[in-house]
Amino acid sequence: MKKCLLLTGWLVALTIQLFAQTPPTGHPNTNGAGWKPLFERDLSDAGYPKGVWSFEEGVLTATADKSIWTAKPYNDFILDLFFQTADGTNSGVVVHCSDTTNWIPNSVEIQIADDHAKKWAESPTNWQCGAFFGHQGPTKSVVKKPGEWNRYTLTCQGKMIYIVLNNQLVNTIDLTKFTSTKKNPDGSDVPAWLNKPAADLPLHGFIGLQGKHAGAPIYFRNLKIKEL
Repeated sequence: MKKCLLLTGWLVALTIQLFAQTPPTGHPNTNGAGWKPLFERDLSDAGYPKGVWSFEEGVLTATADKSIWTAKPYNDFILDLFFQTADGTNSGVVVHCSDTTNWIPNSVEIQIADDHAKKWAESPTNWQCGAFFGHQGPTKSVVKKPGEWNRYTLTCQGKMIYIVLNNQLVNTIDLTKFTSTKKNPDGSDVPAWLNKPAADLPLHGFIGLQGKHAGAPIYFRNLKIKEL
């Protein structure tokens, strides 16, 4: 029995290691075991200012620039969702958040943006859709035009984050490399408001969605999560 338990533990550890070394290249089947909604339809398990966020016909949206948060923090997980931008949308998916009141320096933001808008098309790549905001841009821009649905899969495992957008791996983030609050590994400047090294952020944290930021709405649906 002891040998069987040791073998099982070794196989589990090997599976985790292999997964960490093999980035996802597409979207998962979220109908399988272990998947659950990120939020209940009545948002009874979410933290947000009253009256700002709501589901309407399966679509989650906000009326103001206020974030919505999971009721519990997560460790390693896969988050799969669909989002739709409007003209000029600038939003994001927030992970590893240790302080939902002061979330900007205390979390990792995976950027959502309407890259088809002039403002974002001409911004630094680490401000564009699929970016680790303020730190590392996506390898390519594959976000669809406003009014069309996009699919995001974010895999957070240890210090690694993999971002799949519309069935393409667009960003692989190794948080251990982001040790400075002044310069990113590629030499670009870190925005002043991101004043904590990403490498030092806790990995146990809440998941959030940014609301109607900069006057442009954002829409989400089919938000599902699987803990690893």
